[in-house]
Amino acid sequence: MLQTFANGTMFGEVVGPGPIDVVFLHGWARRGRDFAAVQQRLAARGWSSVALDLPGFGSSPPPSVAGGARYYATLVAPVLAELASPVVLVGHSFGGRIATVIAAQHAEHLRAVVLCGAPLLRTQAPTRPPWRYRALRSLHRRGWVSDERLEAAKRRYGSSDYRASSGIIRDVLVATVAEGYEDELRRLRIPVTFVWGELDGEAPVAVARLADELVPPSLVPRARVRVLGGVGHLVPLEDPESLVAAVVEFLS
Repeated sequence: MLQTFANGTMFGEVVGPGPIDVVFLHGWARRGRDFAAVQQRLAARGWSSVALDLPGFGSSPPPSVAGGARYYATLVAPVLAELASPVVLVGHSFGGRIATVIAAQHAEHLRAVVLCGAPLLRTQAPTRPPWRYRALRSLHRRGWVSDERLEAAKRRYGSSDYRASSGIIRDVLVATVAEGYEDELRRLRIPVTFVWGELDGEAPVAVARLADELVPPSLVPRARVRVLGGVGHLVPLEDPESLVAAVVEFLS
C-alpha cells in the first residue's frame, strides 16, 4: 500500500502487518519497488517494511535543493523519526550512500544497517574528462560556445546516468559523485552488514572490503562482508533471499 511520509514529500510502499520494522532505500534512477520481493518474504515471516521512493524518483516529487547523499539523508531522517521504533535500514547503491550517512548521524532511529552495491569509496583515482570536452567548457566560460553546444558535449561525454538525467536531478547526481563516506564509516556505532554481488561492476566487492576496514573495530558485532556468487549490482532483484537473511538476523 502506497503511503505518504514527511508531510507528503515522500511516498513509500508499505508491506506487512503492524509497525514498520525495515526501511528500504533504492539505487540511482530506481524506485522502491525494487525491494518488492524482499518485502513479501519479510511479510510472510511477520515483519513489516516500507520501500521509499526517494525524492525525484518513482512517485516522490523532486527535492527543492540539489544536494548529494548527505542532503538526501536530511530528507529521509524525518521519515525514520515518524516511525514507532528503531528500524533496520537497508540501502542499495545510491540508497546505500544515504543509509551510511543516516547511520552515522541518526543512529537513534536504527537497530542496524544493511548496505549493498553502494559506491561508498573510490578504489581508483577519478579520470579527467576528455580534452575536447574540457576545451569546450573553457570556451563556454568565455562566452565563445553556446549553452546548447555545451549541453550536447555533456551528453556525449557524460556517463549514462548523467545523460539520462536533467535539471535538478542531474545536479543531485553531480553532487553525489563528488562525495566520499570515509568519515561516516569511521563514525558508525551500530551493527552493519555489507551484502555484495560478486559480479558488481558499479561498485566492486573491493569497495565493501575497504569500507568494512574503516568501521570501528570496537563495534560489536563487527561489520561483515557477504559476497553473493553469480550476483551483479542489482542485489534486491537478483538475490532477494540473501538480503532477507541479512535483515532477519538483525530483527530476530
